[in-house]
Amino acid sequence: MNIVFMGTPAFAVPSLEMLIEEGYNVAAVVTQPDRPQGRKKVLTPTPVKEAALRHGIPVLQPQRLRNPEAVAELAEYKPDLIVTAAYGQILPKSVLDLPPLGCLNVHGSLLPAYRGGAPIQRSIINGEKVTGITLMYMAEGLDTGDMIAKVEVPIEDEDTAGTMFDKLSIAGARLLKEQLPTLVQGKVAAEPQDESKATYAPNLTREDEKIDWSKTSRQIYDQIRGLVPYSGGFTLWNGDVFKVWACAKPDKGDQGKGDGEPGTVLEVSENGIVVKTGDGVLTLLTVQPSGKKAMDAAQFARGTSLAPGTVLT
Repeated sequence: MNIVFMGTPAFAVPSLEMLIEEGYNVAAVVTQPDRPQGRKKVLTPTPVKEAALRHGIPVLQPQRLRNPEAVAELAEYKPDLIVTAAYGQILPKSVLDLPPLGCLNVHGSLLPAYRGGAPIQRSIINGEKVTGITLMYMAEGLDTGDMIAKVEVPIEDEDTAGTMFDKLSIAGARLLKEQLPTLVQGKVAAEPQDESKATYAPNLTREDEKIDWSKTSRQIYDQIRGLVPYSGGFTLWNGDVFKVWACAKPDKGDQGKGDGEPGTVLEVSENGIVVKTGDGVLTLLTVQPSGKKAMDAAQFARGTSLAPGTVLT
């Protein structure tokens, strides 16, 4: 049986590695094209491509999977089953119809909640306590296919998008491993999604990274966690971008504290930068002034001109 695997980021690698370790015949891997990375814009392969090449598996990198040439190239591998995990492009009907056993997707949420490209980040940003993995058949819509199985994964208060990506990538590989023996024998019974309960998790934008100090301390804390380690949140100090990478978890004792409008800096010390929020205060632990590297509060406090009373916007 020929399996074609489609995925791009590190999230997808454990699922690919599991298929290889379990002895499934991964005929080809489809991933996004190499992209420039870092300040020097070095053309860099995706984590899935790197994993595939380590195992000597052919790699396809079409700019657009919808192109007839890309579909024709994929069809040459005669896939019996297509498995996807965070591939990054919507599969057209011409691809969905290729494998007789269908197309499976390892999705990073408990569908029908958080359909779309950023389910993990937005689950954290929205303060969810539980997320998970849904193994599903793919359909033409955005994460609308029938659900095969789910597994729940708690979101701890200290989790970030990075730690949850790791946890969910492993959970996804395990769920896929459990379900595949039955799936490869033919399509299994699957549960349609309840459209009335569908919510969406579109890809993050620059606006999602901007801190609104009028929100509660907990909302800002969750926002930062949902953006780390990929972009961090940001505010403006003297008109320049001032990034925030880590905060102390707010507690009930922080509520009602502090005077001044939201965004007012109340204290700058080696213990943190205390900022007024909509319902109290929040202590920033790791920050990054414009043009500098990220630094902890103690390092920042030793050389900063940021004074109490300054308003971050």
